Amino acid sequence: MSSIAFKPFHGLRRSSAVPSPTSTTTTLSKPAVKFHVSAAKASPKLSNRNLRVAIIGGGPAGGSAAETLAKAGIETFLIERKLDNCKPCGGAIPLCMVGEFDLPLDIIDRRVTKMKMISPSNIAVDIGQTLKPHEYIGMVRREVLDAYLRDRAKENGANVINGLFLKMDMPKHWDEPYVLHYTEYDGKKGAMGAKATLEVDAVIGADGANSRVAKAINAGDYDYAIAFQERIKIPDDKMVYYENLAEMYVGDDVSPDFYGWVFPKCDHVAVGTGTVTHKNDIKKFQLATRNRAKDKILGGKIIRVEAHPIPEHPRPRRLSGRVALVGDAAGYVTKCSGEGIYFAAKSGRMCAEAIVEGSQNGKKMVDEGDLRKYLEKWDKKYWPTYKVLDVLQKVFYRSNPAREAFVEMCADEYVQKMTFDSYLYKTVAPGNPLEDLKLAVNTIGSLVRANALRKEMEKLNV
Repeated sequence: MSSIAFKPFHGLRRSSAVPSPTSTTTTLSKPAVKFHVSAAKASPKLSNRNLRVAIIGGGPAGGSAAETLAKAGIETFLIERKLDNCKPCGGAIPLCMVGEFDLPLDIIDRRVTKMKMISPSNIAVDIGQTLKPHEYIGMVRREVLDAYLRDRAKENGANVINGLFLKMDMPKHWDEPYVLHYTEYDGKKGAMGAKATLEVDAVIGADGANSRVAKAINAGDYDYAIAFQERIKIPDDKMVYYENLAEMYVGDDVSPDFYGWVFPKCDHVAVGTGTVTHKNDIKKFQLATRNRAKDKILGGKIIRVEAHPIPEHPRPRRLSGRVALVGDAAGYVTKCSGEGIYFAAKSGRMCAEAIVEGSQNGKKMVDEGDLRKYLEKWDKKYWPTYKVLDVLQKVFYRSNPAREAFVEMCADEYVQKMTFDSYLYKTVAPGNPLEDLKLAVNTIGSLVRANALRKEMEKLNV
């Protein structure tokens, strides 16, 4: 819908004292800060070693960052507690991510070419007729995707540590390292693991919505949604229906401020929903989502239940000294669509690239100015997308009549083309002025009808 708008090294490691001037400037989520702080040219060269960077969190953001750093010759440590993590995530990725991150096709469970948007009154609109023969939305399982990205980072030289990050000692002087405290699980020390520390020059927080790295740098709070998902194994004849089809349900019954989904995986479907405003009712909304899809998942068996917080907007601060946040830890999940996988991987890579550039492939120390370049590039490229989707959610997810209008709009071929082009390639597709005008008129008409319907419903309730 963006067209509607304007157009892993284990144990203790001692490091030598290296000068590293650190700024205390904070970074707001909105790209309003115009000045640029950088001391890269004055940063000292490292002697007898390369730059050391730790990434906390092994999801798409952490895996992508670790790979980029390791490839550049930077001593890289990735710490992740759950190496078999199954995040309750719809698992949809845009087509551009497959090529951009060189993902093998065998980790993609399904190629979705058809979608059904289903209104509160169960009016279904088919979406996907504008897709070209080679275009699709990839459906992945997070345990597969995340493991692949971590393994690839390890192959390129990253040290992957199965450990739980506990806390971080901040440098008291400009020439001191960050000291990370974590519990290491290597299979030799028993289920309780062993306490360990690690000294590094910079840290990337990719540890999700409940980020401990974010807390360590006082990054601030943000609104978050609870995502609840059930993996359901349905009969083979039912699975045929979802071979290349995904469903999205909207309505107060499935979520007061988001949507419910049925997304196909390798041999099962993922059924889920989410909400920010009514978290205590999440199981009720999940039941409603199952009921809306009951005829199509009849005879299914729940094989896994998952729940997790999902951020609703960027944190007030995403950078402090030589510590930066990426992915969910930074708050990079879009409203309206709830997309976060691509943005997590992209932010992890962009942050790592800034470190590589600032350190001259690990030969020099970095400072806050080097990491700030990542934020500047990120905000310039993606801030408008987040704002547009925020507006769309506020307009179309506020009531059932508005949701009916939203589904009605989705039937428009031009809306579908602009939406899919923007989603699949993460670029703002050029619009047609005449079609844009027509879309604006149709949008207003849909909202007027929705408002009239809302008033009639209120009369009936009285």
